[in-house]
Amino acid sequence: MSNLENKEQLFASILADVTKSARKQGGVITQEEIDQAFEELELSDSQFDLIKDYLKKHNIGIGEAIDPSEYLTSEESGYLENYLEDLKGIEAATEGEKEAIIMSAMAGDKTAQGRLIEISLSTVVDIAKLYSEQGVYLEDLIGEGNIALTKAVTQLSEIDKPSECEGFLGQVIMDAMEAAIEDDMAETSRGQKAVALVQEVADKARELAQELRRSCTVDELCEETGMDRGKILEAIKVSGNQIEDIDYKPEKEN
Repeated sequence: MSNLENKEQLFASILADVTKSARKQGGVITQEEIDQAFEELELSDSQFDLIKDYLKKHNIGIGEAIDPSEYLTSEESGYLENYLEDLKGIEAATEGEKEAIIMSAMAGDKTAQGRLIEISLSTVVDIAKLYSEQGVYLEDLIGEGNIALTKAVTQLSEIDKPSECEGFLGQVIMDAMEAAIEDDMAETSRGQKAVALVQEVADKARELAQELRRSCTVDELCEETGMDRGKILEAIKVSGNQIEDIDYKPEKEN
């Protein structure tokens, strides 16, 4: 691996760490922290500008937190308003009550675990807002966070003391939302590849159909273009058999 590739991988790794660190700090990071993180790479001013742009697009503020609400769609804003209104019906807990609830939840008390979920729902919302504008709807992020929270309160035996609870729950919630975003990105990538495949096969079929002055068969397209038969059939399947220049009858291809 070349020095350039090593540097690019290190840059990407540091940027990911900086982003995660900022989210743990409520979506904010200082310029000093950024400078220290990238110190060994000796970046130029223009490269630091790219970092700032990246952080901003990921709702990370430098010096002060960005108001996530400005990135929400009107639909998401409406959902959030209604959801927060529903949460107002949950009785708040004092710090002393919360510590007692956590201790009981750590001991496996189901009632305490349920109460801990209730008083932590607003935390899920705060974390979800940090991940808005990343391709997943706010409602889905909150849903994923709530599911993760429900599971996490049953795993509190993994922590040693009540003071570690908030960080533990927050990390589990963040991991769940990041996984949802990664899954969405992977699905989007697969969709884009599928669209590209259909377009490629459709273009080749159109060219051949113009030469033949009729729709072509899968066999003809294979023979004339050298395209893989499986690739053509996959494109036909993905398109719902809507590539008009291919004369395809499933029962004859089985």
